[in-house]
Amino acid sequence: MKLVIAAAALALTAGCVDGLTGASVDGEKAFMEDCAGCHGADAKGNGPMGEMLLKSPPDLTHLSANNGGVFPRDYVMSTIDGMARAPHFSAAMPEFGAGDMGPIVNVEGTPIPARLLALAGYLESVQE
Repeated sequence: MKLVIAAAALALTAGCVDGLTGASVDGEKAFMEDCAGCHGADAKGNGPMGEMLLKSPPDLTHLSANNGGVFPRDYVMSTIDGMARAPHFSAAMPEFGAGDMGPIVNVEGTPIPARLLALAGYLESVQE
């Protein structure tokens, strides 16, 4: 297991780009493609696919309000990529980290998939 994690970290680091240059990912477009079906086009948890789930998708426009007014970027990205899954979490939420998340960008020394970073940025922009 440790070998797999080390190999994955090495692979991510190999494709890094300094800063956000070279990352041409539109967060809103990524949200509409990957998330709106369940969370709704307005991110309020009212998407057409969400109606078929046993547990309703959460309203993503109150993440900051539910976190003392601070947008929980790292938690959001960990939830999207499948790394942070609380016990109450719905199994219906796909782990997008297993798919192609685009080029890797280097943010403060940490390699992050550009699509994941763009999704988190878009979600931060829709906070109420």
